[in-house]
Amino acid sequence: MADLQYFPVATRADIEPGEVFVAEVEGRRVAVCNVGGEFYAIEDSCTHDGSSFDQTDLEGPEIFCPRHGAVFNVTSGAVLGAPATVPVPTFPVRVSGETVEVGLEQ
Repeated sequence: MADLQYFPVATRADIEPGEVFVAEVEGRRVAVCNVGGEFYAIEDSCTHDGSSFDQTDLEGPEIFCPRHGAVFNVTSGAVLGAPATVPVPTFPVRVSGETVEVGLEQ
């Protein structure tokens, strides 16, 4: 089993509620989402066509692919709307002081 390591990606102030913040963490693009003050992280790649989520906002826990309109739940990665059929990978998030950190297996 791989070890989980946390990496700083932003401060709480960098990601307002309803916003998506995209960062590169250890060579992976990660979309960090603020849902009502809680932070969630998903892979920054739509499972339908690989588009980034950097040009979209949230509607509650739902994120929309700006290219073809696939919908995902950022809290679980679940697909909520076509054309995607495969969930988007999620990552653990923790807040240490004012720093938002994303966990990746190493």
